[in-house]
Amino acid sequence: MTDTTFTPRVFSGIQPSGGLTLGNYLGAMKRFVDMQDEGSYQTVYCMVDLHAITAKFQDPATLRHNTRELAAGFIAAGIDPAKSILINQSQVPEHAQLAWIFNCVARMGWMGRMTQWKDKAGKNAEAASLGLFAYPALMAADILIYHATHVPVGEDQKQHLELTRDIAAKFNHDYGVDFFPLTEPVIEGAATRVMSLRDGSKKMSKSDPSDASRINLTDDADAIAKKIRKAKTDPDALPSEIEGLKDRPEARNLVNIYAALNDQTVEQVLTDVGGQQFGSFKPLLADLAVAKMAPISIRMAELMADTAEIDRILARGATQAREITAPILKKTYEIIGMVG
Repeated sequence: MTDTTFTPRVFSGIQPSGGLTLGNYLGAMKRFVDMQDEGSYQTVYCMVDLHAITAKFQDPATLRHNTRELAAGFIAAGIDPAKSILINQSQVPEHAQLAWIFNCVARMGWMGRMTQWKDKAGKNAEAASLGLFAYPALMAADILIYHATHVPVGEDQKQHLELTRDIAAKFNHDYGVDFFPLTEPVIEGAATRVMSLRDGSKKMSKSDPSDASRINLTDDADAIAKKIRKAKTDPDALPSEIEGLKDRPEARNLVNIYAALNDQTVEQVLTDVGGQQFGSFKPLLADLAVAKMAPISIRMAELMADTAEIDRILARGATQAREITAPILKKTYEIIGMVG
């Protein structure tokens, strides 16, 4: 095999499960925008609706609404359909077609070791869907159908990306080709994992029963500021060194959020605010969060008032995507030996 040069291309996606939060923005969307605007990669971003049906039944009307709302969130956050390919997964059939090939490449043992399978299936694995078990093969297909070279992921998805590399390597080895890239993860940023505003040891989640635990992308300026002001803290002043955040999960979370929103490192933030009490720091964070997040909420509402335009954007994205995916799937079939 010879070394193949692949077009630098980023792929990533989010499930349209509803309830977008600050965690989605800082952990994913903001990084998507940064990689788009950097200009070093072709960027492809996806509403992974095929993944959304793996764990439980989805009401059709709700799934359609959530998919459009997620598309609105992408655009409002700064994803420009003129710069990035923005797609809905099910509108690009090559995702599912390559996933079947990868189901036949991946091994049962590989799938059984996936942490998310164990977590989501729980003790009643026999009642879980086959789709949930095979989820990582579809994720590999999502990435490799574009020959994506880089994927921005959170820590909880890193194992799946490692499996994607294993699948690519096994396919290449089995067929004696250098066809699929060994995709690199991109895990960086001050707040790739945003924690609850009520409990700094738990991830910010739409499923938390307390709405005060999260900032929703649909929250208006008043709601954002109120939630920051009421966020749980401790009685000590902010430290000047990062070591001072050890064993202070709420303090660390708020500093991380400030750093990520302001495009600073945690060290830079602490240099500026070290020694301040939270009574002084929280208003700074609230003002920053409102300045960054309230415009997203307003833009999302505008977009959701015209879902036909969202549908047009996704249809255009699917056409663009298939210009990449159709030739890659065709070549995959040729390598395997399929006729047609």
